[in-house]
Amino acid sequence: MSNSQYKDFVTCEAAAMAKLNGLWKEEPSDALLMGTYVHAALEGTLEEFKQSCPELFTQKGELRSQFKLAERMYQTISNDRMCMFVLDGQKEVIMTAEFAGCLWKVKLDSYNREGGRFADVKTVKSIRDKYWDKQYGYVSFVEAFGYLRQVALYAEIESRWSGSGEWLEPLIVAVSKEDPPDKQIINVDVSRMSMELEEIEKNMPRILAVKSGLEEPTRCETCKYCRETKQLRHVLHYTELLA
Repeated sequence: MSNSQYKDFVTCEAAAMAKLNGLWKEEPSDALLMGTYVHAALEGTLEEFKQSCPELFTQKGELRSQFKLAERMYQTISNDRMCMFVLDGQKEVIMTAEFAGCLWKVKLDSYNREGGRFADVKTVKSIRDKYWDKQYGYVSFVEAFGYLRQVALYAEIESRWSGSGEWLEPLIVAVSKEDPPDKQIINVDVSRMSMELEEIEKNMPRILAVKSGLEEPTRCETCKYCRETKQLRHVLHYTELLA
């Protein structure tokens, strides 16, 4: 299990299983490629990334406008002393450990055990945007996109992998896709991290049952996979549209 696979299952079990079985693949968006561009630049693998992604360039061989912005986003982080201090450490470190009934694999953007921290880079539309959540009301991008869960999971897996039994400080280095880009270093309180891990442990029995074929996956009927494969079986009352 990985954080991204877990996110797939809690979003839509049917889509998650279709991905695992090779029946459906979501094409990478420009937003995803922009994030990968910034990550590659920070870890020193940008030239390899450019060579593997010809879609970054126009027919004239120039970077498309989105990726010129991605370059500015990288410069925004790399020219900031505090950002680079937080990101100092081993890059793209892969760890595995048992948790919640299965083996997990995580990849830390920047890992600094001696410094007592790890950091994750996030490229976002806007650092200050608000998102509506049915449970919590308006929340930040950190909550809306599951980044609290991600850093909590990374902290737990690192503590088990290293044998320390203690969490490192998780930090998020966020940079926006605005012009000029905004930036911020964000921390997370441990009480909320504990809540996120409890939620994972609660959901894993169902996820493992679906993944192993013991239970049928449910469809969300709103994601890309469900929209592509939907077969209507009933009429919907208009009051159910916002349910």
